[in-house]
This record gives sequence, structure tokens and C-alpha cells, in this order.
Amino acid sequence: MARLTSYLLGGATLVCALGTGYVMQYGFALPQQGGKAPEPRLEISEIKQTSSAVVLPMIPVDRPPEAQLPEPPVVVKAAAEVDLPQADLPEAPAETGFSCDMTMTATPTAGALVDVELIAPCRASERVTIHHQGMMFTEVIQPDGSLSVTVPALAEQAVFIASFASGEGTLASTDVSSLPFYDRVVVQWKGEAGLQLHAREFDAGYFTDGHIWAAHAGNLTAAAKGEGGFLTRMGRADTPEALAAEVYSFPAGTAKRGGEILLSVEAEVTAGNCETQVEAQTLEIRDGGDLRTRDLTLQMPSCEVLGDFLVLKNLVEDMTIAAR
Repeated sequence: MARLTSYLLGGATLVCALGTGYVMQYGFALPQQGGKAPEPRLEISEIKQTSSAVVLPMIPVDRPPEAQLPEPPVVVKAAAEVDLPQADLPEAPAETGFSCDMTMTATPTAGALVDVELIAPCRASERVTIHHQGMMFTEVIQPDGSLSVTVPALAEQAVFIASFASGEGTLASTDVSSLPFYDRVVVQWKGEAGLQLHAREFDAGYFTDGHIWAAHAGNLTAAAKGEGGFLTRMGRADTPEALAAEVYSFPAGTAKRGGEILLSVEAEVTAGNCETQVEAQTLEIRDGGDLRTRDLTLQMPSCEVLGDFLVLKNLVEDMTIAAR
């Protein structure tokens, strides 16, 4: 009985094996029924990389797994490995400050005049008073911090001082060897005094060639030839309460003609000085002598006579010139 059971189990196993093989080859359709043939497999012949990413090489099949991975890329630090040239950068200046130092020079010129140059970088457009042997006048520094004026010398060893309202100032000096050849008369005042200095050379009439005043000041050419004098006006009259001066110079030491020069100070009655008291001063140097000064106080008339002139003949002495 046991042997019969073993035969039956073996036969059943054989039938199942045959059936499974048939189905694997033909499917569930019978050969004689014309069933559909299995579709062919898709074969890959070539692969082209189209990505921009880095592609690792294909792993050869004959290499062991631990040797099939690519070595990691070497990262090169160019900045650390390349020697760049050393650039020479400009150095900042050691000192960049702005100097406020003032300088002043005095240079003698023809006619016993002196060119005064003042440099005051931090005093642009400020008022400044120039002092020389008692003569004083107001000037204004240029916007660039400079000032240039020509001053009639009143001493052979001439000293010039520039002073500002703050109390600061500077000075310069020079020798004026030609001064003994000139006689000089100065009239100076403050504000709107309306004063004028007039010189009528060799008894010349008013408003003729020999009449030297602000409107007809003469020239250095005539003075150099010993033929006539000239007038120099100092100070800025367009600034409030300014100090001003007028200086008449005559080459007495080289004059080609002898005679009298009539000197006078005149005061015009204006809206700025009428009914006020005007103060002024005269300075004189003659024949190479010492400087002489004289103060003047004048009571101006009523404002009803605007435009009139007061003639002060005895304030300064006339000049007597001897021909050389």
C-alpha cells in the first residue's frame, strides 16, 4: 500500500512539471490555436550623456567593487598657490592740514614808493588796516587771501604793519633810498569826511594841467623827469568808517623848475558829513627832514548847503621849490 502511494505521488509531480514547462514556452494558448508570439526584447546599443553635470566613468566589470569608484576631484586654491606681484600703493601724505600763516613783503619802486604784498589765507575778504609812520588806511583782503598796495614811503627805513580786528597782524620793512629827493604831504581821515588835498604847481589855476588832485593825479613819468608831482589815494572808501588818506609827492631834489606850489585842503559838504564834526590829520616830510604831524577838527555847516566846499588854506604850508 505504501509502495502504491509513492507511485501516485511521483506521477502527479511529473504531470505538474510538464504543465509548467508548456506554459512557460507557449503561454496558455495551444500551439494549434495560432496564439500571438511573444514580443521581442528592447536592446540598448549606445548611451550619450546630454546632461551638463559631471559624469562618472562607467565601472568596469572586471574591477573589484572597492576599486570601481572614481577618485575625488582635486580642488586647487589658486589664490593660495599663485604668487601675485606686490602692488606699490601710494602712501597718504604725512600732513594734509591748511596753514593760516600770514606773510608780508615790502619792495621799493620808482618815485620813493613801496609795493606791499600781504598773504593771509584765512582772512579772505576781511578788512585790514595798513600802518606806516603814523599814516593809516583801510583795505580789504581779496577772496584768495591776498592784498597788493603801493604806498608812498614816509621814512628811508620804512616799516609797514598789517593789523586785523582780531588783534592779529604781521609786518614788513625795506630801505627807500630815493625818499630824500621827494617832499610829501599827507591828509588822512576816517569815514565820510569829504576831504580833498589840492596842489597847484607853480601858481597853476584850478582845473589846469598844473592842478593836481584826485580827479587829475599826475604821473610818475613827470616826477622821474623832475617836471611835476603826483597824488596817491590810499584806502577803501566803499567800506563803513574806513580810514583813508591822500598823499601829494613832488621831486624837490630833481626839480627842473623853481617856484611855489600852493597847497590846500578842501572839504565838500555832503549828506554824510553835514552838521557833524570832522577830524583829520596832516603829515609832512620836506627836504629830507623829520616827519611832522598836525591834527584838525572841523565843524561842518548845515545840510542846506550840500555841495559847497570849505577851503582850508592854512592847514598845510605851501612848498617852495628851487630849480636843480
